[in-house]
Amino acid sequence: MSIFEQDSLQLYFTVRNDCPGFLLQSSTPYFYHMQIKPFFLLLILPLQLLEQFTHEELNRYEKEASRVTIIRDNWGIPHIYGKKDADAVFGLLYAQCEDDFNRVEMNYIEKCGRLSEVNGEKMLYSDLLIRMIIDTADAKRDYEQAPVWLRDLCDAFADGVNYYLSKHPQTKPLLLHHFEPWYPLLWTDGSIGAISTAGLTENDLRKLYSNEYIQDKHLFFKDNATAAAALNPVDKESPEEIFTGSNGFAFAPSITENGHAILYINPHVTFYFRPEVQMVSEEGLNVYGAVTWGQFFVYQGFNEHCGWMHTSSRVDVSDAYIEKISQKDNQWTYTYEQEKKPVTLKNISIQFKRNDSLIRKDFTVLYTHHGPVMARQNGQFISVQSFNRSVISLEQSWLRTRATSFKAFKQILDMRANTSNNTVYADAEGNIGYWHGNYVPIRDTTYQWNKPVDGSIKATEWKGLHTVDEIVQVINPVNGWLQNCNSTPFSVAGINSPLKKDYPPYMAPDEENFRGINAVRVLDREKKYTIDKVIAAGYDTYLAFFEQLVPALVKAYQQLSPADSLKMSLMEPIAVMKDWDIRAGSHSVATTLAVTWGPLVLNALKASHTNESEQLVVRIHKFAENAANGAVLLNQFNAAVKMVQETYGSWKTEWGTINRFQRLDDAIDARYDDKQPSIPVGYTSSQWGQIPSFSSKRFPDTKNYYGTYGNSFICAVEFGKKIKARSLLAGGESGNPASPHFKDQAQLYSTGQFKEVLFYKEDVMKHIERTYHPGE
Repeated sequence: MSIFEQDSLQLYFTVRNDCPGFLLQSSTPYFYHMQIKPFFLLLILPLQLLEQFTHEELNRYEKEASRVTIIRDNWGIPHIYGKKDADAVFGLLYAQCEDDFNRVEMNYIEKCGRLSEVNGEKMLYSDLLIRMIIDTADAKRDYEQAPVWLRDLCDAFADGVNYYLSKHPQTKPLLLHHFEPWYPLLWTDGSIGAISTAGLTENDLRKLYSNEYIQDKHLFFKDNATAAAALNPVDKESPEEIFTGSNGFAFAPSITENGHAILYINPHVTFYFRPEVQMVSEEGLNVYGAVTWGQFFVYQGFNEHCGWMHTSSRVDVSDAYIEKISQKDNQWTYTYEQEKKPVTLKNISIQFKRNDSLIRKDFTVLYTHHGPVMARQNGQFISVQSFNRSVISLEQSWLRTRATSFKAFKQILDMRANTSNNTVYADAEGNIGYWHGNYVPIRDTTYQWNKPVDGSIKATEWKGLHTVDEIVQVINPVNGWLQNCNSTPFSVAGINSPLKKDYPPYMAPDEENFRGINAVRVLDREKKYTIDKVIAAGYDTYLAFFEQLVPALVKAYQQLSPADSLKMSLMEPIAVMKDWDIRAGSHSVATTLAVTWGPLVLNALKASHTNESEQLVVRIHKFAENAANGAVLLNQFNAAVKMVQETYGSWKTEWGTINRFQRLDDAIDARYDDKQPSIPVGYTSSQWGQIPSFSSKRFPDTKNYYGTYGNSFICAVEFGKKIKARSLLAGGESGNPASPHFKDQAQLYSTGQFKEVLFYKEDVMKHIERTYHPGE
């Protein structure tokens, strides 16, 4: 048995569920064995513990609810009006729970590191990763020390959820029966990828902290050749680009028809990850946009003065350190500046479901002053320094929604606690802006920060944070537009973009991608943008990935000998590709062939001897230009034609026939069924360079492709004396299949048709479906 883990059978039962913190620090693991039948435990529990909410709490909830009005419009969008900001938060969380309590709870189960209790042992090391980098004790302390205004918001967050649960006993939480006000301090950034661990993953933890490689304490500090061979050095710069992500565009008054700035908000996330909401208070709050389930701030949206769109960033915000750890007389130390320092040992207990029982694993995990030790590679221990949650980050996330000017927004950026996002910005003053990242540690540029650095020397320590003025940014460029598609910031404004040579490598390691290339071309064509034209640009279907590959394929085919068997068999498919305009479409056979062929091309690229340190865009272009690869392209295309033929009975299958949108239930892991109704979709994944994203795949029991990821909440907003905006949501606002708003936007979504945003109360009042106080 590993010194890092012990199993003990334990029944887990609690009424006021809480996120477990660490056990006491110790040099030896804490563990025990216990086995009790559930019905016996009921006999020994004090009866009063069965009360989920106290009378004092319920009275408080009722008073808060009386200060909140929720108006649901004809699309089911909740417009929440409160006396104070905290009242708006209370109403927001109540409305979120009405729409999809399942997702609200699951997001906090994850951030509590308790997914294993729901999904079993497969989530064990995912939970361990969360527990190692997010300590509930830190969140509780931050809550207690937070400014009064922030504690009020956190209290309202918890009260809104708990009031919903008190009024809906038919809702059965999986684990979290009582939400606590410090929960928001576990998750202070609304990004779907808010956690950064310098490229280390739960698999690295599994290899280090399970007994797969480390059998007992005598082997712990020996060089395990098997383990070392199985692990590769950490490299935060993956040779392949991140295919999916988000798009943010901003347009200056100089290139818009009405002389107003326009912002385009287009996050690419898992479908149903964010609902559409409005929050208004008599304290001056009035914000509209997308809020991540369970969070109380609008993550991507706008108020009357300005708007913001966040795209995922690859700015280096966490680093891996090689630690020189040793053991003597049962004392564990690491070397720093030629001195021995004690390794901090922490015990973490995680429960995981197995059949009808909960099994507990106790882990003893290691920390240096850099952070948790998360991997062992080539005999070296790797720790991670990161900044994954903080009270300042939560403050920044909220205050952003109340910014009233460019100056005010810039002051909020100066808090420098946004760790995972780039920001695309526009405002009523006519400003547009782009900032690449926000939280950027200062480092010695003589080191390669995309790989683990020596943790035993002072030279590799972070040296504070870069100011906002020092990070990569563009404000009001002369071309009048800005774009970021999770791509390099050095093309954000076309020829007016910043220069790469002016910044340290760790500040912008992001590669160019085909979506970014396409966006630069598209946005530069129009000089009189309207909201309709912005939406059209955001839905450009050109698949830039195939721009050079298709001509190379056709050329290779034309050079075939007449006697070659492919000459005849590929005649019609090649003709289809030759006539293709490289655009995706529901009725396009070429799109079906291309999307089937694309992954085979990528596999061939990986198998070739191209320079993997080059950007994927460059490698694809070189691959297409090399005449020797013509045969490879032909063979892979021939394989794609056969795949479509065998799967669907004809290679002439149109893309919309097999690429579908379907919403049958609200399960986190949704099910799909070819026999059930679905809607054709002509869009593809942004992997192929298309600006909008509809990432779909086949499932074990389906032949069709079903969308799971991509365009979610999309919005175009024009600033001026009055806000004008249009939006779209994947499927619908509600997670309840019985609700008329479960999929009332599905047809609009499949064709990119937007609805009007009701920002002003006089407009909301004209489209009322229901008005009520929480609890009614």
